[in-house]
Parts: sequence; C-alpha cells; structure tokens
Amino acid sequence: LGQLWAVVRLLRNQRFDLIHAHWLIPQGLISVLGLILSRRRIPLVCTSHGGDLFALQGKGIQRLKRWVMDRSEALTVVSKAMKKTVVDMGVAPDKVEVIPMGVDLKGLFTPDPGVQRKTDELLFVGRLVEVKGLQVLLEAMPKVLAKHPVIRLVVAGAGPLESALRAAAKKLNIAGHVDFHGMVMQSKLPTLYRQATIAVFPFVVTKSGVQEGFGLVVVEAMGCGCPIIAGDLPAIHDTVVHKENGLLFESGNSQALADAIIRMLAEPDLCAKLAGEGRRRVVQKFDWEIVAEKYGKIYQRLMD
Repeated sequence: LGQLWAVVRLLRNQRFDLIHAHWLIPQGLISVLGLILSRRRIPLVCTSHGGDLFALQGKGIQRLKRWVMDRSEALTVVSKAMKKTVVDMGVAPDKVEVIPMGVDLKGLFTPDPGVQRKTDELLFVGRLVEVKGLQVLLEAMPKVLAKHPVIRLVVAGAGPLESALRAAAKKLNIAGHVDFHGMVMQSKLPTLYRQATIAVFPFVVTKSGVQEGFGLVVVEAMGCGCPIIAGDLPAIHDTVVHKENGLLFESGNSQALADAIIRMLAEPDLCAKLAGEGRRRVVQKFDWEIVAEKYGKIYQRLMD
C-alpha cells in the first residue's frame, strides 16, 4: 500500500515517459493500479524474474498476473522456459521478449591469472531457500568425501533455512567440512569464484512448483572462469549446455550430483575445457552492455 501511494503521488506530480516494473506481483500490479488511480497513460514494461511466475498458482492470482501482463505494453522474462510458461497462459508470443539480467563480465566477474585455483574447494552461492537446493548438495557431500577426504564446501549466502541447513550438516557428520560464510558482498564474490575448484548450483523445483527463473550466479561463476555443475532445470539451459560449458545433473538427485562432482575432481582437463567455453559464451550473451542495449530498444520503441 505504501508503494502504491508513492507511485500515485509520483505520477500525479511529475512527468514520466515510461514505467519499468520488476516482478508481476506486487510491482507490476502496483504500477497498473497506479496508472489507473492517477489517470495517466504511460507505457508499462513489466519484467518477470521467475518466482513471481512459478509461485502463487491459485486461479485468482493467476488471473491477476494475466491482467498485469495484458495491461503491460511490453513483457520481458529472463529465460526461454519462462516465455513458454507465459505463452501457455495465453499471452501472445510476440509480446514477450527474453532478456536475462546482465552481469559485469568485463570489469568485475572476470578471470584473474594471479589467483591460484584450489584443488579441494566446492562453492555454493545463493540464498538459503529451498529452490536453491543446498540440501541436495549437503546430502551429496558424504559420498564425495569418501573419495576426496579433504574436500571443503564454502557456502556464500544467508536465508531462512540457514539454521536447518547447519543442523543437516551436523546430522550428516560433515559440519567440519562446510563453511557457512553468510551474506557476501557482490564485490567479494569474484575472489570466491576464482579460487573455487568447482561452483555447484543444485537448483530444485519445490513442491509448490517454484523454480529458478534464470540463475544469475551461474553466469557470474562462468565469467570468473570457474567450472560449474548445476541442477538440470529448463531455465538453466539458456546458460549451460551439458558437457560443453558445464555439467548438469538430475535435479534433486544427490547421488547424481556426487557422481558429477567426483568426475570433475578426477578430470582437471575437463574442468579447464568447460570453464574456458563457459567464459567465452557468457561474455557473448550476458554482459550488461548487451542486455542494456536490448532494454534500450524496448524503451525507445515504446516512447516513440
């Protein structure tokens, strides 16, 4: 309500050429209501990032999301899998454009030959929520440790499941091999990516249907030349091609994840090959300059 009131006041008191709302609900809904209440006719661009699209599946909420989409002059989603979902909801395909969020792949998330990559460190980066799948990685750790007893897992992130995940690590007798770093500033992440042996992103689909919309952390890791393993979900296919620039495993399967980690640890040449190809591909598709240009074209078209 506070955000809606702020939007209405802004629209009544100032002149804007365009609104760009991120997330269908609540920001997209707030933007539509703000335009109605302020009696302004301004083009609306709405971006769905995944959680807003895949969660909240009740019929009433689905109609509300569709209403926001219909009221938006342009709709962007961050992966091809999301575009299919939106089109299946009845939105015209030519109204939906796939534009992922970008990453600074030239200044921040870059390789650094001066940083020595470790041979015994796994890295997880993400919020500690179910959809990120850290529980699956913890369950895979005992199997990995049986082959590589000195392996360590660095967890960069915080969230509501932190206490439960710490308890799970203790129950699995791996707490001594797992370092919970808490929330890490973005400026500090490149160092973690550059020194990790492998970055692991075990994304899962939750019981309520929530799943990753894109997986920006995968692009960050690839940008730093870090080999990656990820849960095989439709949205991840925009970034990862199995055995070409990373390894995918059956989402939610801790044994399959352990097998993938053990394979990578045993094949440093494979790691180097995947990491090199990963960096090459993400720079071509996901650098902020490329993403900004795509959004700039939408803005210009709507304002014209």
